[in-house]
Amino acid sequence: MSAASRLTRAWYAPRATALANALRPISWLFGALAAARRSAYRNGFLRRVRLRVPVIVVGNLTAGGAGKTPLVIALVDALRARGRHPGIVSRGYGRRATDTRGVELGDDPDDVGDEPLLLAATGVPVFVGVDRAAAAQALLVAHPQVDVIVTDDGLQHYAIARDVEIAVIDGARMLGNRLLLPAGPLREPPSRLASVDAIVTLESGVHALANGPAREFTMRYAPLPWRNLVDASRVFDVALLHDAATVAIAGIAHPERFFATLRAGGFTGETHAFPDHHRYVRDDLAYPRARAVLMTEKDAVKCTAFADARMWMLPIAARIDPRLVDLVMEKVDGLQAARDARVPRHQGPVDP
Repeated sequence: MSAASRLTRAWYAPRATALANALRPISWLFGALAAARRSAYRNGFLRRVRLRVPVIVVGNLTAGGAGKTPLVIALVDALRARGRHPGIVSRGYGRRATDTRGVELGDDPDDVGDEPLLLAATGVPVFVGVDRAAAAQALLVAHPQVDVIVTDDGLQHYAIARDVEIAVIDGARMLGNRLLLPAGPLREPPSRLASVDAIVTLESGVHALANGPAREFTMRYAPLPWRNLVDASRVFDVALLHDAATVAIAGIAHPERFFATLRAGGFTGETHAFPDHHRYVRDDLAYPRARAVLMTEKDAVKCTAFADARMWMLPIAARIDPRLVDLVMEKVDGLQAARDARVPRHQGPVDP
């Protein structure tokens, strides 16, 4: 087991392990530095950029994925259905470049990141950059029709002023041992959830979305039809799921969620987990005896260049509570009306 795997296991153990306890002093220092940074932005010692349009931040407290990108896609679809013109900003984690740029379908995932390519498939403008405020400003210049920005991740990126904060929690793993990095998975303490506008829990299973308290919502994944990486017109043969020679791979934050979905459908083959945002090469998928190689959509964008006809991806869609959309629209519409009353539409970003 790799060091990263041992650390992740310690983070999500039922109680603090010896490894987590040994790392507590470093986590205390991490927490102190994070708190000082938040305070510096809150008190104006560090500059925050306020844009001319409302900003919705979708993030989480834990290191790694919790369902942010699928939620961003679902929110963007909902905003467009309500007459809005959203744009998306992402850091583009794992990309080898550091420039600020727009993302187009067909871009190299090494240049723009894997998740931004999934976001670009929505058809709305997507910009990536280490400085999300600069990326958002560049997006607004290039696409002046955009009237709301949604950031994929960025709850801890305080340089961009936000109007709506949504925190996503993986319902299968929750907040782990509730300790800060590196003793636990948290980038901020659990108390941070008290200040967000909405908490969205990614639930497992296919049960109906449950109604919760006013700012607590649920989300679940709905699998879409399998898609072949070489020929999108091909129809998936479900017998492949029951074939022991079929292989499944996943380079995501929680690979077991994907593997469990496959097993629920009768999958009996081998599984191979890779690190989150793994940069695949041809040899990673060298399974000569495999009748099929199954993967997530996030994996597929990095395997398309060397894919063969045995490779299939399982797209998913996030099903969200309609009340969440209502809450977001209420805030966005109110904020936009207030801004329109005091800031000319042609004016660029302003700093508070």
